[in-house]
Amino acid sequence: MFEWLQQIHSPDGIRAMIAAGGLVVLTLIIFAETGLLAGFFLPGDSLLVTAGVLCSLDPTAPDQAPLLDLTTTMVVLSVAAILGDWVNFLTGKYVGSRVWAWPDGRFYKRRYLEEAQAFYEKRGGMALAVCRFIPIARTFVPFAAGMARMPFRSFFLWNVGGALVWVCSLLLLGWWLGRDETMRKNLHLIILVVVAVSFIPLVVGVLKRVFGKAPAVPLVPLVPLVPLVPLMPVEEPATNRTSEG
Repeated sequence: MFEWLQQIHSPDGIRAMIAAGGLVVLTLIIFAETGLLAGFFLPGDSLLVTAGVLCSLDPTAPDQAPLLDLTTTMVVLSVAAILGDWVNFLTGKYVGSRVWAWPDGRFYKRRYLEEAQAFYEKRGGMALAVCRFIPIARTFVPFAAGMARMPFRSFFLWNVGGALVWVCSLLLLGWWLGRDETMRKNLHLIILVVVAVSFIPLVVGVLKRVFGKAPAVPLVPLVPLVPLVPLMPVEEPATNRTSEG
């Protein structure tokens, strides 16, 4: 299992998957990572960058045509990312319709959903777009948006826009890297940097919640039936702080 996880997160492993399954494999992985909660461990950024390289050339046969067509790959993977978030959103909405009726308990408070709902009404669109570039968060944020009853029109617009920017920008980055021999030889290091940078907002958000002085929306446990409120520091309303005082 560990070897398989290591393989799907390495450029060589991703290249082997694409050589074996082509665009179909890429489409399934992108859809699963964005549309299924269990797909949070799948590669997203590294997959797109590597796919971009293979749109530029076939590293094993540079004189032959690339394994993938750039335009076709952009269109198909953008659609997969859009549909994935849509399915995740609808799943969250379905689960949320039942969770909203739950009585308060030790690990669940209705105010968590109310605070999440207020957040998504105000900043949900930006959260959806930004979290496209943040591993793990991009899997759980659409689900949380559905549970929090984010307006569908707003979700739809930001979902489409975020998917297009995420997919196209990373594919183009890989395509550009593939055209430079020096960059291509150091693809492992470049992808490592891309993944590390994408985790920075996640780490900063957690640290602000743990060590920040300002109150923040509670971080709900990361389990399949409970959403992760976006990892952005959000002050509680003044009325809440006044009543607590």
